[in-house]
Amino acid sequence: MTRRPARLVLLGHPVGHSLSPTFQNAALRAADIPVRYEALDLEPGDFDRCVSRLVADRVAGNVTVPYKERMRERCDHLTPLAARVGAVNVFWVDDDGLLVGDNSDVGGFNAAVVELLGEPPRGITVGVLGAGGAAAAVLAAVESWIGCDAHVYNRTPERAAHLCARFRSIARPVDDVGVIAGAQLLVNATSVGLHDDAMPVDPALVAPDSAVLDLVYRRGETRWVRALKTRGHRAHDGLGMLVEQGALAFERWFGMPADRVAMRASVRDGAS
Repeated sequence: MTRRPARLVLLGHPVGHSLSPTFQNAALRAADIPVRYEALDLEPGDFDRCVSRLVADRVAGNVTVPYKERMRERCDHLTPLAARVGAVNVFWVDDDGLLVGDNSDVGGFNAAVVELLGEPPRGITVGVLGAGGAAAAVLAAVESWIGCDAHVYNRTPERAAHLCARFRSIARPVDDVGVIAGAQLLVNATSVGLHDDAMPVDPALVAPDSAVLDLVYRRGETRWVRALKTRGHRAHDGLGMLVEQGALAFERWFGMPADRVAMRASVRDGAS
């Protein structure tokens, strides 16, 4: 994009828990950009009307649950990655007034996995819990890895089958959560644990040598991640992915590197 946005927003419901305004405003301050980033909690019935206003005002921003797929449908143009994932979490208005959608979740997930494993993944099986937009981003990342495949479990088997059909070269649906729990890398791509202490899988079922990435984040980590660490697992919550996807979004909007050190520092105390 060539024109800097004068305003940045996060669209979702709910968004009161989000750390995105904290680290995005830290990045803006570090870059000396006089723009503010704010969260907008939208009821479903208000979404389309709000997006139309944002396009008219040439506002850019992010999209979180439950609107990533809905924003995809609203966009006039999708980047190839957003089209592949089928979900938009980054948007802006181009010089022709068209709404453009992109996806930085894939890059954020890639970075989080390398941080967890200590190296790029190669020749592993990934167990994926969920079949929504976050799971699609996970599979888009996995298909770029060398020699890796994925098993997908969802409480609604038809959704898992539909998602895997889009990524048939590397993904297959399974109807036994035990298969997922035995993968070398286990990923929670559902919202379980976002608002309470629910766990997506009993920690006792997770294979002893499995690394675990919970895409959910909560202050002080999710209960699931804490329980897995107690059992000796390498386990991270979604904060690292969140900050990285935000940094990638910043770079889409402004065409300059994001200060990741400032972004992480801004949330370190608040998330611990």
